[in-house]
Amino acid sequence: MTLPKSKTSEKTNKQLISLSVTEDKRFYLDKQEVAFDQLEASLLAQMGDAKDQTVMVRIPFNLQVQDLVDVLQIGVKNKLKFVIATNNSK
Repeated sequence: MTLPKSKTSEKTNKQLISLSVTEDKRFYLDKQEVAFDQLEASLLAQMGDAKDQTVMVRIPFNLQVQDLVDVLQIGVKNKLKFVIATNNSK
């Protein structure tokens, strides 16, 4: 397969904020454990005024859809950019 090529390359200095969810539903914001009821406040505090940052949500493929929705609702409510990453290996 041949991939398209670009004539210009755009670099960005934006850093990703990592939000990881474990199979036992523990939440980690950049490797710091956070209770779910404190997740929104902690995430907003870490972002500060830089609301254009992207949050990389790492969540196991085998959690319920509702678990993902609960996390994504925080992003929707606060107009944050979320990207979802899963690991489907066992």
